[in-house]
Amino acid sequence: MTIFSKIVAGEIPAHVVAETVEYLAFLDVSPLTAGHVLVIPKIEVDYVFDMDEDLYVGLWMFAKIVAKGVKIAFPCKKVGVSVIGLEVPHTHIHLIPMNNVSDMNFSKEKLKPSNEELAEAAEKIKQALLEV
Repeated sequence: MTIFSKIVAGEIPAHVVAETVEYLAFLDVSPLTAGHVLVIPKIEVDYVFDMDEDLYVGLWMFAKIVAKGVKIAFPCKKVGVSVIGLEVPHTHIHLIPMNNVSDMNFSKEKLKPSNEELAEAAEKIKQALLEV
């Protein structure tokens, strides 16, 4: 069971910003920029291209909605998208508010927000999603 499956199961807390029956979006606890969100299917599938078509398309549609909320909550030029999947063997899409291409550099030092800062960021995105 991956750390993301444990989040889905409620065994590990997360700063959830959006949820459906099939998908979950929550803040990355080691973000590249403030507002960095991870979007996952609740079903554990390691490799994004191994997902069945309906789950795959639904994940991207869910990510599109969440990205709109991220952009409202954390004004930026664009919300960058990345699918890497090497650290956690559970499909996940990174949504990263970006103003420069360097904002998407995964080799740079990550931010270390406090639990309170993460809670505030999650609330900002949740409120922004009400406008989408």
